[in-house]
Amino acid sequence: MYKRPRFNRVLLKLSGEVLMGPGQFGIDPATVARVADEIRAAREAGYQLCIVVGGGNIFRGLAATARGIERSSADYMGMLATVMNAIAVQNALENLGVDTRVQSAIPMPTVCEPFIRRRAERHMEKGRVVIFAAGTGNPFFTTDSGAALRAAEMKCDALFKGTSVDGVYDADPKKVKEARRYDCVSFNRVLADDLKVMDASATALCRDNNIPIVVFNIREQGNFSRVLKGDGVSTIVCNEEE
Repeated sequence: MYKRPRFNRVLLKLSGEVLMGPGQFGIDPATVARVADEIRAAREAGYQLCIVVGGGNIFRGLAATARGIERSSADYMGMLATVMNAIAVQNALENLGVDTRVQSAIPMPTVCEPFIRRRAERHMEKGRVVIFAAGTGNPFFTTDSGAALRAAEMKCDALFKGTSVDGVYDADPKKVKEARRYDCVSFNRVLADDLKVMDASATALCRDNNIPIVVFNIREQGNFSRVLKGDGVSTIVCNEEE
């Protein structure tokens, strides 16, 4: 059986949809509070944490492009949505007593810090949780790519992707009843079979920097802590397949 290595500094990638809770759009305060409590527990267990949050619960750039909004403008609107989500998560964490900083790739000093790599590293060394907002700051890149980039810059041991499924399957488990979940799968297989873990550029960036991607279900209460410890159900994507 594949033995997951011990991680110390990790980046947690949250999809914007996670923050919707039972709703169809927007931010559900109760869900944000529950996710924040999971992050607090991981921080108290000694992990250094940074976070990237998507913006799909508020605005989707690609969907807006399909409706006639120019792609660059739509992507910038999506980046601003991630800033709103980052501030919501920061507020929930600070309500729990967790010292938190938001850094945005698009400078907006009235509401958060600009992204400065060394400052972010210093925050993490001091035990603060750092939330990276506004993706890469450039259009045509997803928050997945932003998460992979920040994980590489922060020298993270792993990128944890919290989703609504419990891992990576060889087919869509919502459509194919016999779909098989991988315990461990290689980056090259993910790219070759188009397994939709993250977009191709994010997956390749993690592969080239040897940053494992751990895919797990963040909607299940307490699952983040279990998966961090090597328990729970998840899939690890790495350079060596079992």
